[in-house]
Amino acid sequence: MKIAFVVNRVATEQENYSSSRMGRVALARGHEVALIELGQFIYDADGSICAHAIIAPQKRFQSDATYLEAVKSVEPTRIRLDDYDILLLRSDPADELGERPWAPASALLFGQLAAKNGPIVLNDPSFLTDAVNKTYFQHFPEKVRPRTCITRSEDEVRAFLETQGGKAVIKPLQGSGGQGVFVLDEDNRQNLSQTVEAVTRDGYAIVQEYLAGAADGDIRLITLNGRPLVVDGTYACLRRYNESEDARSNISAGGKTEMIEPTDDVLRVAELVAPKLIADGMYLAGLDIVGDKMMEANVDTPGAISYMDDASGKDFTGAIIDDLERKVRLREGYGGRLSNRQLAMI
Repeated sequence: MKIAFVVNRVATEQENYSSSRMGRVALARGHEVALIELGQFIYDADGSICAHAIIAPQKRFQSDATYLEAVKSVEPTRIRLDDYDILLLRSDPADELGERPWAPASALLFGQLAAKNGPIVLNDPSFLTDAVNKTYFQHFPEKVRPRTCITRSEDEVRAFLETQGGKAVIKPLQGSGGQGVFVLDEDNRQNLSQTVEAVTRDGYAIVQEYLAGAADGDIRLITLNGRPLVVDGTYACLRRYNESEDARSNISAGGKTEMIEPTDDVLRVAELVAPKLIADGMYLAGLDIVGDKMMEANVDTPGAISYMDDASGKDFTGAIIDDLERKVRLREGYGGRLSNRQLAMI
């Protein structure tokens, strides 16, 4: 199998990224792995989609760190994407808001073109153009969503706070990794103007009901083909928490983790959101849950998978590669009669 990962920049990839673990595991199984940066796609004169890509050395690496070290020393090579079986879209749009706001959307459009006659593109790029923005979250059932206001107006934020007893969470509409997340309450109300200004600098703010359970962290549950990922009876599920006064529990923001068994509430949330994920081709997702509410559905670069591998001793990454191999076999078996959307979720 030939698999290509779309990333922001190869130089900024880190060893704790799930993409790094997936690339290393795929190589260990004898697959070819390529990394494509957002600005390196080409629409060729003959109509094919190409790219300048880093081809990972065909060998086994003992760690994600040594894999990345080797990859970063390789010079780019021109490839044709119709020679590849899988194209995984793993770039983080939030990283591009300042310097290259054009880059994430361009990669998704190239992904749509590639899916016509080339690799299986995951997550399905047709809906991923909408799903990377947090407004996508509002299309899930109301029962699983906290009360939400999306605005750029400080007055609207104040009005929403009054309906929530003076406490809420505010964050950028497009962002990740806990960037720009603040808890608004009576203790910091005097700084509301500055907070709203900071959060809306690059667009809209999303203001959500504060869930009391968030003080103990949140749950990250990985879904594959719309269903919770389970290996040998263990769910790809962990609790993220922060022992400091920082409201963020994201791993990238210094949060800590522990593997847990999902509660009935968590599994009910996953059950309710599954039809939407499946309909939209959101093959790999990370659901962030507090109690019986979903805070976010991460569909562009769902992470924490390598942490789950290491903490549980289970090979969740291997299960994902197994599933990609299965999809390639199905595509070959049906002779190209299955659409990218169908292949994404079967």
